[in-house]
Amino acid sequence: MNLTIDLDSDVPIYQQIRDRVVEAVARGEAKEGDPLPSTRRLATDFGINFHTVNKAYDLLRQEGVIRVNRKSGAVIRRDPGSGAPEPGFGAQWRERLRVLLAEASVHGLTHEEILRQCAETLAGFGHAPEKTWPEQKAAQGKTGPGQNAAPGKSGPEQKAAQGKAGARREAAPPVPEEAVT
Repeated sequence: MNLTIDLDSDVPIYQQIRDRVVEAVARGEAKEGDPLPSTRRLATDFGINFHTVNKAYDLLRQEGVIRVNRKSGAVIRRDPGSGAPEPGFGAQWRERLRVLLAEASVHGLTHEEILRQCAETLAGFGHAPEKTWPEQKAAQGKTGPGQNAAPGKSGPEQKAAQGKAGARREAAPPVPEEAVT
């Protein structure tokens, strides 16, 4: 695993170390049981204080990504093949996602652009879907956001047409209120 940090970045160094370790695990460059460099070695390699590395490792430990043993040092605890997430992870992750989606919305990214960038990022971690969400819905004969299920009808007329046809629609993935443009 090769870690790279930007000493001139506005992102704190400990956060960059944490992020690079998580990304390396997600890409499969580090697997469960793999050791991480010691805090002193990594600090020396980067020319930073070892307490900074310690802070990054402590954050990773609190998040359940690594375990730290006095004898064996820091070791990867979870990887994509480790099974279901620990209880509570989903709720915490959704809160962080909510903020990221809100930022994207505030900066003018469209719903489609956000989904495209998410798919591209996941593909970089080896989680490429066969089709994007709108493509999956189109293939199933269902509609995506902003498309009418009953052509030529909108609002209450569309809902009535769907009800008469007995169509069953799946809800779009939840989008935080802050992310709606």
